[in-house]
Amino acid sequence: MTELKDKNILVFGTGISGIGAAKLLLDREAHVILYDGNTKTDREKVFAALPEGADARLILGDLPEETVDELSLVILSPGVPCDLPLVLHLKEKGIPVWGEVELAFRCGKGDVLAITGTNGKTTTTSLLGEIMKSVYPEVHVVGNIGFSYTDAARSMTDQAVTVAEISSFQLETTETFSPRVSAITNITPDHLNRHHTMEEYIRVKELIAAHQRPDDTCVLNYEDEELRRFGQDLPVKVTWFSSRQRLENGLFLDGDRIVIAKDGQEEVLCRVDELNLLGTHNYENVMTAAGMALAYHVTPEQIRPVLRSFQAVEHRIEYVTEKNGVVYYNDSKGTNPDAAIKGIQAMNRPTVLIGGGYDKASSYEEWINSFDGKVKVLVLMGQTRNKIAEAAHRCGFDSILFAESLEEAVRISAREAQPGDAVLLSPACASWDMFPNYETRGREFKDLVRAL
Repeated sequence: MTELKDKNILVFGTGISGIGAAKLLLDREAHVILYDGNTKTDREKVFAALPEGADARLILGDLPEETVDELSLVILSPGVPCDLPLVLHLKEKGIPVWGEVELAFRCGKGDVLAITGTNGKTTTTSLLGEIMKSVYPEVHVVGNIGFSYTDAARSMTDQAVTVAEISSFQLETTETFSPRVSAITNITPDHLNRHHTMEEYIRVKELIAAHQRPDDTCVLNYEDEELRRFGQDLPVKVTWFSSRQRLENGLFLDGDRIVIAKDGQEEVLCRVDELNLLGTHNYENVMTAAGMALAYHVTPEQIRPVLRSFQAVEHRIEYVTEKNGVVYYNDSKGTNPDAAIKGIQAMNRPTVLIGGGYDKASSYEEWINSFDGKVKVLVLMGQTRNKIAEAAHRCGFDSILFAESLEEAVRISAREAQPGDAVLLSPACASWDMFPNYETRGREFKDLVRAL
């Protein structure tokens, strides 16, 4: 644990992560300076989120050089890019720059089980959290799932088990973060507007295992070529899972059964028809969570009842309702093409697909080619709609309609869908051109559908 008392510490960012970090630092009796480059940030709202009478300052706009000179440490919120000129300047001045995950890990207690990957993180984290809660008295489910890790670290005891969903943005600023069990669900192109190259994105994702000890475990997807290469050289225990082939050791999907294999001995963990989750990608999420639990000495008997009772995560191929014989699904969390491919693959009926949104420098051909005759109409909205339409035409898919808003997209979809069809919101894009986050987009979709 680093000594933080009486140190001048800058918290860069005033969102959930920044406020959580500030509270943790205040508990440790640090002098907190909250900073946001946005001059329109609501001062009253920021101070209302902090404890009354907190020893904290708030600076908006430019950061004065005299403030920089008095800093001992900077805590960077995940939304702040590491290559921002101000961040580079702080580093050049020799000031340590940590992310909130690094701060929480250094201040927290107990063991950490951490999940990253391009897709499947939230479902896996939620499921593993439920498994752990069924066995251990003190479990914290934190991270990119919407609960501040730094906030949870304030109350942890030595008996704590922390299940953390960790994004590439959060891993970028770790130094000593060392989970007892880690997992990478998969790695496909995403956030290239932030990480610039696929090589850098892969490097950052793989940092989750960088500081693990030899007796720790990393759970990896055997079907991901990059992860198979990565796992061969890891100096920790590796648990593999596969949705396509039998393994001597690990977990694998065998027809409609998920099997645990150890030294060639096999035990059925569950049948997929016992689960409330659709699609092969979800069976991979189940194998990831179960593999992590097993590595932490939870038994198959303790895991099974949780698998049977677990419900799908909100905004991830979430059943909304049926109207006029048409089933509506909310997959607003499909914020990149690979996640959206999983949404299409889970559909078992003709589908009207709503896509488009903020441009994260993705390419869309692979997504279009995954339609596989299921998608009858593609309804496009948002910043990327023309880019996606051009990709679709290049792939020979021409059944495209445009909408100015999500409300219009839902109206068009309801008109185009026939009884027996599905309408799927799975945008393959982030939401930030039209909504503050994918959750808001998903909830609005559900409200619009129910109002039809």
